[in-house]
Amino acid sequence: MQTASHEVIVVIPTYNEAENLERLVGMLLDLPLALGILVVDDNSPDGTGQLAERLALGAPTRIEVVHRAEKRGLGSAYLFAFEKLMPQQPRFIVAMDADFSHHPRYLPEMVQSGRDGFDLVIGSRYVPGGATPGFPLSRQILSRGGNLLARGLIGLRALDATAGYRCYKREALVRLPLQTVRSSGYSFQIEMLTLFQRGGFRIGELPIRFEDRRCGHSKISKQEILLALKTVMRLSGQRLIPSAGIRHPS
Repeated sequence: MQTASHEVIVVIPTYNEAENLERLVGMLLDLPLALGILVVDDNSPDGTGQLAERLALGAPTRIEVVHRAEKRGLGSAYLFAFEKLMPQQPRFIVAMDADFSHHPRYLPEMVQSGRDGFDLVIGSRYVPGGATPGFPLSRQILSRGGNLLARGLIGLRALDATAGYRCYKREALVRLPLQTVRSSGYSFQIEMLTLFQRGGFRIGELPIRFEDRRCGHSKISKQEILLALKTVMRLSGQRLIPSAGIRHPS
């Protein structure tokens, strides 16, 4: 993929998303943005990786596919993508799920907020105007409980600290010690937000309607929840320790 002309690279980690990927990619490519796509597939048994390759053949300058041998976690996929994309120097790297809970229609406004000065823009369910329509009570309790813990124990200020729909400014990412990030699963979102806040970077939240997936199955397991709790406790214990390795914005 020739990314020099792409202001924005969207990273889509996939595992069994064959029902969603083609439609999502089409909607992203139709956006009024200089946008490229990096699909990171963890050897999906449903053929998602092969589908992504076929899509890349139709838009070789805009879509790249990376295949990993096994399922290694959401955070691992993003860290891999960040390292791969840094030399290509897109202005923004966007993280989003493949299941349409993160709808592409919000992306132009998120990118514009980055252009306007924010280093990290979060697609937020919990700022005014955001919503989680159709969410079962159990998911609402899990999500809001995780946010309350992250804000209470770590001191995060964002209202949606666990959100995965994000627009990162590359100039901010290169100032962070990404090699210290230990979270491989969904708690990766909390750890990255902690680094941005501790670094004094500008963080913004834009409201989105977060709709539960219509195709496929949720990847959140009990093990992921336990790992997230461990991450919150670890980061809470580091709260008063001076941050190391962060090159703060001037």
